[in-house]
Amino acid sequence: MHKKQTSKYCHFCVNNISDIDYKNWQQLKRFTSSYGKIVPKRRNGVCSKHQRKMAQAIKRARFMALLPYVAK
Repeated sequence: MHKKQTSKYCHFCVNNISDIDYKNWQQLKRFTSSYGKIVPKRRNGVCSKHQRKMAQAIKRARFMALLPYVAK
């Protein structure tokens, strides 16, 4: 079984993005699975600080109906 290569560096740290906005649903959709679940940090290569901020932003976007809770 082959492991999928993950990025060694955090996407937000490398691009110097300090604020993760819940209204930017196109960026947040990149960090959700095909079923709409939040992808763990070991798979998407994001650091712990940004993973927590990203999870909070995804939850806010779901509440505001910008992202679906469950994708079909």
